[in-house]
Amino acid sequence: MIEEWAEALEATGLAGALRGSVWIYPLVNVGHILGVALLVGSIVPLDLRLLGLWPHVPAAQLFRVLTRTAGAGLGLAVACGALLFITRAVEYVQSGLFISKMAVVAVGTANALVLQAALRDGSFPGNSAGFKPAARVRLAAGVSLAAWLTALVLGRLIGYF
Repeated sequence: MIEEWAEALEATGLAGALRGSVWIYPLVNVGHILGVALLVGSIVPLDLRLLGLWPHVPAAQLFRVLTRTAGAGLGLAVACGALLFITRAVEYVQSGLFISKMAVVAVGTANALVLQAALRDGSFPGNSAGFKPAARVRLAAGVSLAAWLTALVLGRLIGYF
């Protein structure tokens, strides 16, 4: 059933136009890479701060700026990734690497939502420097770091296997 769905996606005019374009497919690929760069480039320093690095930097300020940047990056990566997906949907749904990447992205996204809720419920004491996050926040930051770096590696491996 999923392969039939994937075949139907690949047969769309949009998928054919992307596959046949000298410029559009590479630009969509650049958009996906830019989205991933914004996401991972924002999440890594935030997670490291929440794990205890740079205690003199106010965590709340980083959180406010970097979560928005990461969210925009995730949105761009997902939108462009969906366009890339439809060009080779059958191949991707049969790829263990792709399925693993999607599972890890789901874990990273769910973890981010839980972390945001935890930090909104009072676990984040304002803008004070020297703030040491609660153990559950540090755990979530560790899960986040592992999830997004794993998704990055899996995404790169897809192109080689």
